[in-house]
Amino acid sequence: MSTTATTTALEIVLPGRVEPSGLQVTHRELPPLRPGQALVRVEATGVSFAEQQMRRGKYFDQPPFPFVPGYDLVGEVVSVGSAGDDLLLGQRVAVLTKVGGWASHLIVEAADLVPVPAGLSAAQAETFVVNGITAWQMLHRIAKVRAGQTILVHGANGGVGSTLVQLARAAGIRVIGTASARNAEAVRALGAIPVDYRGDVPQQVRAIAPDGVDAVFDHIGGQSVVDSFGLLAPGGTLMAYGSASTKDEEGDSKLPVLKLFGRLALWNLLPNKRSAHFYNIWAGRRRLARFRAQLAEDLAAVFELAVRGELRAQVAAEFPLREAGRALELAESRTVTGKVVLVADPA
Repeated sequence: MSTTATTTALEIVLPGRVEPSGLQVTHRELPPLRPGQALVRVEATGVSFAEQQMRRGKYFDQPPFPFVPGYDLVGEVVSVGSAGDDLLLGQRVAVLTKVGGWASHLIVEAADLVPVPAGLSAAQAETFVVNGITAWQMLHRIAKVRAGQTILVHGANGGVGSTLVQLARAAGIRVIGTASARNAEAVRALGAIPVDYRGDVPQQVRAIAPDGVDAVFDHIGGQSVVDSFGLLAPGGTLMAYGSASTKDEEGDSKLPVLKLFGRLALWNLLPNKRSAHFYNIWAGRRRLARFRAQLAEDLAAVFELAVRGELRAQVAAEFPLREAGRALELAESRTVTGKVVLVADPA
């Protein structure tokens, strides 16, 4: 159960549109737990593309500044607000947060916690939370790609991309992955056929898959998503899940995403037997019980593959929580394979 002791959390605050060095380290006393809540001591939290957009004020539905970023985390349950949740105490758990994860401690709903199996470190497990759920649901729940088919993964060396590649290969799917030339060997080591994103991507992909690909996973948007749709074989599926190419554009942050929505809707009206979808990990939250059940089921499946060794955690680098600015700079450099992780500061 929760105690009367006050917990002071160290938090990394994003005060506004600042450079990574402008992140602020603050402390805040957390309120007492309410029934159904749990206090998690954060062991690892990720630096994802969402935070890169948020610091520019470009994430579609981010809260107003200032706020604590942090899309997901892994940690230990140290207190609970309901006697019925006592079994959670001491467990290592994962939770999807959208914001708030860049902290030493965080109060969350106990129903949102997903157990982390033994055999994975906190940092390893953290790389699979938002990335694993996103990749699994796009690949298996929406695109429903089958063994023997071919897919194109943009940013195959990134957090979601590297997870997508591995999940697809574990399912017997051939993968073509875009990356820079210097990351080509890392992409090949994951099991994908590398393609240099600085070259003519459609031409390179057609040379490998002349009849088109069965699915494309595109987080870039802009011209890339147009090219991606054109690379689909009959019956193929485009999975768009971001608009990275517009992250530095001035103006309304919602406009690029709304344009993308319109484009996808138009393509779905064409009699071309191809489909286009936008993936939003929070889309099903209105049906909360179902959303939580699917999230827990999908993340458990990803964790199981990782424990069996069929999915390798791609930890690009680890930084103490207080050095979130340095971690964000590295993540934005596009020079690493996998995910940059923030870990608990030394006691």
